[in-house]
Amino acid sequence: MFKTRLLSGIVLLSLMIFFLVMGGRFLWFFMLVISLVGVFELNRVFKIENKLPGIACYGATIIWYNMLLFYGDKDPFIFVCAWLIILLGIYVFSYPGFNATQIMAAFFGLFYVSVMLSYIFRTRELDQGIYLVWMILICSWGSDTCAYCVGVLIGKHKMSPKLSPKKSIEGAIGGVIGSLLLTGIYGFLLSERIGVDTRGAMLLALVGGIGALVSMVGDLAASAIKRNYNIKDYGSLIPGHGGILDRFDSIIITAPIIYYLCSMVMGV
Repeated sequence: MFKTRLLSGIVLLSLMIFFLVMGGRFLWFFMLVISLVGVFELNRVFKIENKLPGIACYGATIIWYNMLLFYGDKDPFIFVCAWLIILLGIYVFSYPGFNATQIMAAFFGLFYVSVMLSYIFRTRELDQGIYLVWMILICSWGSDTCAYCVGVLIGKHKMSPKLSPKKSIEGAIGGVIGSLLLTGIYGFLLSERIGVDTRGAMLLALVGGIGALVSMVGDLAASAIKRNYNIKDYGSLIPGHGGILDRFDSIIITAPIIYYLCSMVMGV
């Protein structure tokens, strides 16, 4: 199992590195595919993966990514309203084909998966985005690795025993400090290329700490959904890791935070 998990992790990381370096439409297409798979996994939890609300969610995901590519998100609230109206139309005209929970799940799923993950592409499109986008991985997977190591070594106090018994308060603190250090070192080493001074590099380190905190919320939130619906993994696409949502659970909500915080720091 460890060998399988390690190899699949290396493959996934290699793919991420390749598409993040390429950027542009290569990354856009990759994130679109990842989002569609993630939406499918979440739809399957609510048993709408091949039903009208779920199919509409796939279509809305494609529309959202095309809006980002060709128009940006100048007025995303129009998209939100249109998506809600479409789902309410499906709910009303197919009644009682779907329950309210399934309709709300489709509405939630589009934003929880597709919109949030699209911020990886949006971060890459920022000025100096080729450097800033890596902070998403550092804050998510980097802090997770640090939290795991610290938790194994000195973890004693459970952070959320009912939701995630293996996670400890010590591990969480280690994850945040680890992310602060990693992003701080990253910022200082690349300060000239990124175009920030010492103060800017320190602010990026702070962004890393905030991103680590947020990533833990994303991890636990994904676990909470799984526990509510008594499933072990969202899927089996990534051997040893589960599905897309199992591997990208922390990145989902870290990406938009990093996007907005980095935008603020770069504007300082």
